[in-house]
Amino acid sequence: MDGMVQKVLEGNVRAVARLISMVENRRPEARQLVSRLYKHSGRAYVIGITGPPGVGKSSLIMEIALSFRREGSSVGILAVDPTSPFSGGALLGDRTRMQNLSTDKGVFIRSMGSRGSLGGLTMAVPDAIHILDAMGKEIILLETVGSGQAEVDVMNFAHTVLLVTMPRTGDQIQALKAGIIEIADIFCVNKCDLDGADLVALELETMLQMKEDVKATDWVPPVVKTSVKTSEGIRELYEALLRHKAYMASSGLLEEKQRKRREKAFFDYLEFRINSLVRERLREDSRYGGLLKAIMEGQLDPGTAVDRVASEVSLGPRA
Repeated sequence: MDGMVQKVLEGNVRAVARLISMVENRRPEARQLVSRLYKHSGRAYVIGITGPPGVGKSSLIMEIALSFRREGSSVGILAVDPTSPFSGGALLGDRTRMQNLSTDKGVFIRSMGSRGSLGGLTMAVPDAIHILDAMGKEIILLETVGSGQAEVDVMNFAHTVLLVTMPRTGDQIQALKAGIIEIADIFCVNKCDLDGADLVALELETMLQMKEDVKATDWVPPVVKTSVKTSEGIRELYEALLRHKAYMASSGLLEEKQRKRREKAFFDYLEFRINSLVRERLREDSRYGGLLKAIMEGQLDPGTAVDRVASEVSLGPRA
């Protein structure tokens, strides 16, 4: 066990990949290994990249990673994809568009399945971030599946949130109004070589001007137009990321974000542990069958059943 911890700290790619797999599969020994690495983490800067499918997030992430690599930073990429209902693996695990980075020893790329986390990010994400951090990655790029709860979850894991969109119909901007716009620190209109990019950027800027909380802060989220095809705006986007990183550090928000991230991880693990314990105890309790039968037959509503279980099930250690 100590050997694996040492290999991760030395940046051994095989050891890192194996440990992340152990975390995803919830192997008991993984918890102890991550615990030993925890004190060696906390230095990496995490950038969350989210946005609807098809906007070119993977290609854009490749350009962002290359920009950081040119400046000498070591980069880790975690791409959280939809999970296969059959294998439990990431459906988009190939990441063929990132293959230009595969030979760079300063870049580590890993696809992770969302593993049924109610549309959100897998519980393995915070552990994977700590592992890459302990490995020595200075910048971690976290790409989400780009739909549902994952878009909101990313703000709990990242120091900077980049929301990527592209020229499309007005429905996309309308969707952003539903709450996703609240979490972004930087907006990117990708594929700006297509018609309509200027209009999308203008609409985003107008929406941001109408937000009262944005006016009250020192940081006003910039809207950057990019094109991986023509390289337009890539340098501007990289500089915007650096500016927000500097702002987070100078304003004290970086520490606050770190505290909230660790607090969120604590409650996620606590919720998972309590849920597992309750399920385990219920299955061992002879009264569970009757309780479930009463619910199925409509004699007892689920809320009352939960109240009854909560008052009777002990979560303490076994005698």
